[in-house]
Amino acid sequence: MYANHQDQQILPGDFFLPFGGRLREDNRWVELSYLIPWRRVEQEYSKHFSKDLRGGRAMSVRMALGALIIQEREGFSDRHLVQHITENPYLQYFLGLEAYQEEPPFDPSLLTYFRKRLGPDAINQVNEWIVQAAREEEEDGDDNGPKDNPPTSSGEDANGRPQAESQEPRAHQGKLILDATCAPADIAYPTDLTLLNTAREKLEDIIDTLHASHVGYMKKPRDRRRQARRDYLRTAKNRKPSRSEIRKAIGRQLRYVARDLRFIEQLAEHTPLTTLSRKQYRDLLVIGELHRQQREMYRTRSHRVDDRIVSIAQPDVRPIVRGKAKANVEFGSKVAISVVDGYAMMEKTSWDSFNEGTTLIESVERYVERFGCYPEAVLADKIYRTRENLRYCKEHGIRLSGPKLGRPPKHVEPGEKQQEREDVGERNAVEGKFGEAKRNYGLGLIRARLRQTSETVIALQLLVMNLEKRLRLLFWLLFGELFEVDFCIMGPVY
Repeated sequence: MYANHQDQQILPGDFFLPFGGRLREDNRWVELSYLIPWRRVEQEYSKHFSKDLRGGRAMSVRMALGALIIQEREGFSDRHLVQHITENPYLQYFLGLEAYQEEPPFDPSLLTYFRKRLGPDAINQVNEWIVQAAREEEEDGDDNGPKDNPPTSSGEDANGRPQAESQEPRAHQGKLILDATCAPADIAYPTDLTLLNTAREKLEDIIDTLHASHVGYMKKPRDRRRQARRDYLRTAKNRKPSRSEIRKAIGRQLRYVARDLRFIEQLAEHTPLTTLSRKQYRDLLVIGELHRQQREMYRTRSHRVDDRIVSIAQPDVRPIVRGKAKANVEFGSKVAISVVDGYAMMEKTSWDSFNEGTTLIESVERYVERFGCYPEAVLADKIYRTRENLRYCKEHGIRLSGPKLGRPPKHVEPGEKQQEREDVGERNAVEGKFGEAKRNYGLGLIRARLRQTSETVIALQLLVMNLEKRLRLLFWLLFGELFEVDFCIMGPVY
């Protein structure tokens, strides 16, 4: 059951501290709480729950989303997150509590459900609301930022106001920067031999589970697990095995896996597969497909196959060929984002490799939906300069960066070279966003295990990155005001 939590956050000075004192209004978590439209998120979050009055009351959206934002911003694990929230009154204020409490507000296991309940779509929607609010403030020339609109006792604030009525489309305005990257998953580097050995060990556990009820009545299948383990270690411990040795070892493990699959099929005639745990049954399905792929590659002497499985625990992970100097192949999801005025927004997330050039038209249309106008220019690399994209941009009066298709002309106008250099410089902003997200917010290694939760984590990292940008702008606005006051009092310094 989910009941709407209409009560809004109290002022920082009204937050009760049993050991005395009061919260500072210039604290980063207090200021960050003003930037998030909690009421609008509440309406979106409540759609995921039934109207049935039975059952326990679910956590508020401020508790769920706030905890995930803290986790991605600080890089805490689930357990450490709950510990820090229990110890820090500012974090409890950010989560919507009215007084400091010494007991944990929730169990660490609930964080997985928070990621599932919110989902990437809801997080991306919140991200777009924050970016739209930031652009509206910049257009209106609001020098004070959201700090002049803190929550009041009645619960109304700048973020809780209804959205303004849509205006008619304006002329071309702004620049859209597009690019894509890979968000690597937290898996060991996959090799065919290691994958088959892991699959064999999991199948042996399944055989033990299916045969457990027939001990003393039925002879256990002879799976030769000790011999299979020795065959694997003979090659795995070799520092530089030859190709022929690796191929022979893979062939042996393939035969062991095939043998175990036949034993499981025979045992299933006496013991239903419902005896297996949910994880074991899922692993059995994944291993069946893994064995088919590995057998096909072994037979054709190839290392390519459609929808190749590189992790039994995370079968959705795919190899993404990037051609980078650091890593030619990365294993994870491919993420396409757009950057507008320094704010990053999600355009597409896929676990299969795709041509990012196909996302240009959809990204421009989303730009129109978000901001009510077409961009002046789209800054992207050469892969986006397809004939279809060039035709679309020409029809809508959008300049697409980069050289023209075909043979380079003999004479180039100086203005075109200057424009191309400026475009390359401005397009570096998206590379900077990728670097910031991977170094500071965990995009370089996604630790979530499920497909949906991994996509939620990626969306959260973009959201936190945009919130950090708004906090930096707020700091510089306040610093500018203080500098102007000091200049008026003291005069210029020479």
